Amino acid sequence: MTLIVGSDTAAKVLSEAGTSPLFVAWTRFALACAVLVPFMGLTRDDLQGLRDPFVWLRAGLIMAGISCILTALRTEPIADAFGAFFIGPIVAYVLSAWLLKERITPVRSLLLAVSFAGVLLVVKPGFGASVGMVFAVLAGCFHGAYVVATRHIAPSYRPRFLLISQLFLGAVVLAPVGLSHAPASLGITAIVLISISALGSAFGNLLLVQLSRTTPSSVIAPLIYTQLLSATVFGLVVFGDWPDWLSLAGLAIIFVTGIASLALARR
Repeated sequence: MTLIVGSDTAAKVLSEAGTSPLFVAWTRFALACAVLVPFMGLTRDDLQGLRDPFVWLRAGLIMAGISCILTALRTEPIADAFGAFFIGPIVAYVLSAWLLKERITPVRSLLLAVSFAGVLLVVKPGFGASVGMVFAVLAGCFHGAYVVATRHIAPSYRPRFLLISQLFLGAVVLAPVGLSHAPASLGITAIVLISISALGSAFGNLLLVQLSRTTPSSVIAPLIYTQLLSATVFGLVVFGDWPDWLSLAGLAIIFVTGIASLALARR
């Protein structure tokens, strides 16, 4: 989880220096795909999955989510952007109940309602919310839908195929727009930051895939909320950003209710 936040921190540095978020998003998919393919152990049967429209839908949702969060990070403090992004679990909960017929409980619904209040404190929709925060909320919505799409098709495919399929399709689909926004030249610093952005995300997700082979998802899931902590630390250390009191209160609410909700679901 910390590697993934670190990759977004590198992307924010690139974006603030003038590199297009769409180019950064494409490099994340393309470079990660190139590096991870040798570790995936793909077979010819795996490749048949690329014909599945749900595999394409899932990849499209994560492409949109990453493009939106990188666009948000161009102008927003990293902790605030992640706070808005955490509308995703709420979207996933609602869509899972509607589309996958998963069980709704009053206590979890209440916890997610409180979590939504925390998101509102971070986004501040009634106080001139910026365009960047709108993109962060959109990223969370796309990611919530992506989680539901993953739950829908996960029983049919190996975790490694699900990871490499989204990287491969992202690299191919985003190539035209990503390359059209490529800078005229890249210095050593930009190349290093692009590598951190792509490889941090890639190896963070690879670790999660490996962990999922031996560890129940109910144990892994709460780890996502540690991203709020690492995002706050990275924002302070790298950019000198400290959330205002409303945002800090919202982040705390999201973290506490998220852990409580997942602990309840696990039990």
